[in-house]
Amino acid sequence: MGAYDSLNIASSGLGMHQTWLDALASNIANVNTVRSMDQTAFQAQMVIAQAEPGGGVDVAGIALSDPEGVVVHDPNHPLADAEGYVRKPSVDAGSQMTQLIIAQRGFQASAQVTKYAQDAYSTAIGIGGGR
Repeated sequence: MGAYDSLNIASSGLGMHQTWLDALASNIANVNTVRSMDQTAFQAQMVIAQAEPGGGVDVAGIALSDPEGVVVHDPNHPLADAEGYVRKPSVDAGSQMTQLIIAQRGFQASAQVTKYAQDAYSTAIGIGGGR
């Protein structure tokens, strides 16, 4: 595998991890979003990654969490129905934060591989140009 292949693989990792980070940021920002019972709950986004032939990774799609969410009895909430119920998303903040750390580390690793591949490529060009 050459330096150029490494750049392509690391670049695909950067793209997938960025998409994952964006989805997690949205999920975390909406963990306390409340909706009335006649609306669907906020649906968390889950990135589906798949290996690319020849190396690398791609985003195969985005899955959404249950639109029913969690029904909570909160009669004092302004969006509560006549029985006092509202919808909250079925998003676990702790799980989302854990995934955020994993996605950040993956992004950092892909960025480091990109740097190493660029350095190797630049060195090879320098060696070839010195003759």
